[in-house]
Amino acid sequence: MSNPTELKYTSDHIWIKENSGNLLIGITDYAQEQLGDILFVDLPEAGKAFEAGEAFFEIESQKTAQELSLPFGGEVIASNDALDDSPELINEDAFEAWIVEIKPSGAVEGVMGSSEYEESIQE
Repeated sequence: MSNPTELKYTSDHIWIKENSGNLLIGITDYAQEQLGDILFVDLPEAGKAFEAGEAFFEIESQKTAQELSLPFGGEVIASNDALDDSPELINEDAFEAWIVEIKPSGAVEGVMGSSEYEESIQE
């Protein structure tokens, strides 16, 4: 499994991609493999603000439901509405199926590069 080097990652298996000053957020291929078939994504509404460490969206799979958070705060700019009807898009290509776009409220901290992330999932 190879993780794109242009992305940043969190220890909670979230990928982050810069997008004109905002950030696209999704889950990694490793995360979707661990979750199994994704059945539902509870997408937050645009304008929802969240603090560092606060859960702001949830993913349900055949195995579990998981709330996800980031190590920094922000505001939801947009959600990927295609996931409402087709949450399996995440299983098909986790790095293309972004979940939310956010505007960070401060410094983006607590993230790592692809090689550091790959080392963390091998431990």
